Amino acid sequence: MKDETKVWLKYSTENFDSANILLKSKLYNPCLQNVQQSVEKALKALLIEKGTHFRKTHDILELKNVLKTLNIEVDLSEDDCDFLNSIYLPSKYPLGSVIPDFDPDHEICLKGISIAETVIQFVQKYLNQNGC
Repeated sequence: MKDETKVWLKYSTENFDSANILLKSKLYNPCLQNVQQSVEKALKALLIEKGTHFRKTHDILELKNVLKTLNIEVDLSEDDCDFLNSIYLPSKYPLGSVIPDFDPDHEICLKGISIAETVIQFVQKYLNQNGC
């Protein structure tokens, strides 16, 4: 595995761990921000390992689609991608709630953490099975 890939996975895992800590502290907006960042960095780790150039983006669906062109099917629905994409800007800037039209809560954070966990496990398994 490339050193750069390892760094991206480490950061992804740190964001995931942070999301869990923030959830326990009932800090829902930053929890969701870390969920989104965890998924984004995990997907970018795969692209980096494959040596694929990608434009600077935070769009989870776009990253998933680039991976699809490499015959890597990440288990993320379009709804999951939309959910994660809806988190990015509002969690970085004071535009209101992270999730449009309602306030994030424990249940929504659990949904995000579950998605992130699935993606991280997929990426780690893919890299291990493909001798990376």
